[in-house]
Amino acid sequence: MPRYNYERLSGQDTTFLLWETPSLHMHVASTHIFELGPLATEEGGVAFEEFKRFTESVLHRIPRYRQKLKWIPIEDRPVWVDDAHFSIDYHLRHTSLPKPGSEQQLKKLAARVMAQQLDRDRPLWEIWVVEGLERERFAMISKVHHCMIDGASGIDISQILMRTTPDRTIKRGPRYIPRPEPTRRELLLDAARDRIGLPLRVLRSFREFRRETENLRDEIALRTGAVRDAIASQFSAAPQTPINGPLGPHRLFDWWSVPLADMKALRRAFDCTVNDVVLTVVTGAFREFLGRRQVRPDEIDFRVQAPVSVRSARERGRLGNRVSAWLVRLPVGEPDPRKQLERIHATTQELKDSHQALGADMILSVMELMPNALLSLGAQAASGTMNSIVTNVPGPQFPLYALGSELLAMYPQVPLLRNVGLGIALISYNGRVCWGFNADLGLVPDLADFVALIRKAFERLAEVAEVKLSPPDARVGA
Repeated sequence: MPRYNYERLSGQDTTFLLWETPSLHMHVASTHIFELGPLATEEGGVAFEEFKRFTESVLHRIPRYRQKLKWIPIEDRPVWVDDAHFSIDYHLRHTSLPKPGSEQQLKKLAARVMAQQLDRDRPLWEIWVVEGLERERFAMISKVHHCMIDGASGIDISQILMRTTPDRTIKRGPRYIPRPEPTRRELLLDAARDRIGLPLRVLRSFREFRRETENLRDEIALRTGAVRDAIASQFSAAPQTPINGPLGPHRLFDWWSVPLADMKALRRAFDCTVNDVVLTVVTGAFREFLGRRQVRPDEIDFRVQAPVSVRSARERGRLGNRVSAWLVRLPVGEPDPRKQLERIHATTQELKDSHQALGADMILSVMELMPNALLSLGAQAASGTMNSIVTNVPGPQFPLYALGSELLAMYPQVPLLRNVGLGIALISYNGRVCWGFNADLGLVPDLADFVALIRKAFERLAEVAEVKLSPPDARVGA
């Protein structure tokens, strides 16, 4: 048995490290808004030390939060090793808005926090506790590198860092004892042995595949076709629009939320999925937004990447990425919301039937064998096929608490990709759908106008469906 411990990153996890540039950071972030509740101090602030003690007490359930990167020599692939010098003070930050701080001020603070790269020499996460928010609330800005989590695993982590009850007890976690870290020579030797054993592992995997497959010929044909379709979708470059181009270092962040019941009412009215409703709303907003930028929407083959989880039931709770993606063409040239939805529904059904997500998942498996240079080139090529990103993650439909203080809303931030200046992320939580909008300041300085158009497109779709929308929730602010 080796005297050291480490874990290799998958090919997909590695790509999120390779994508990163000085002006393009690959962390997944979110801004959580809580009622101040029992965490309030006598001065009206937040009991930060208590919050820190609780966070530290549950870190044993998220081992990756006390691990850092190390790189295999020559092969230049990353591995996770325990951080022998871990200190939570590098990761938990305490700050304040000028009281009474507005949501607009919080959005600006969140954008600045998100625009800063995580320290590659430490575990790749941060949490900022923000006090001073108006109406007896506080916020938590969370950043985790995408090489550690995808949307589904991010939701799992949130339910560890928070509770499903207002319980305020803090149980001391087990003592942290870091495992020995391998030397560069040991990593290199292990990598060489791994390469030597690769043919045998491939043969073993194929034999297992044959045993589990009822009709081998049909299954191979299905997977071959899925890979072919997935590759073909990556060879057609997306058209240039005003939201596409070189990214700068600065970001804007905005949000909006709606009752989940309203989304489901629209789904029932049109006999489609909630995701079809989301993409239709986004289509309507982009149509108006591009028109205001002097672009003719009917002349654009506008495409968005829609991540699709391929995480199996047995992989629930594991960190890392298990995500494939659809490339969806939005009918921005169509002015009628009903026809927009009909075309989107037909497109998503076709994507399901074509098994594009399966093909992309198989390509991800092949990525495990690729050198970093090919991983980076493939990632850059894929980012050129889309105009924007729209990701929709189902979250818990029950309240969460931070030491008794109820979580009111969580607004997600999807990282931007090369030449993609606007990304949209949604999380459903406790009866609401929270929309987060991340934009490059140089390409989309009018992000607030786009968010207003999202709201307008949603209301127009409800009008067409004759669905009465719920009144705004004063606690959430939307």
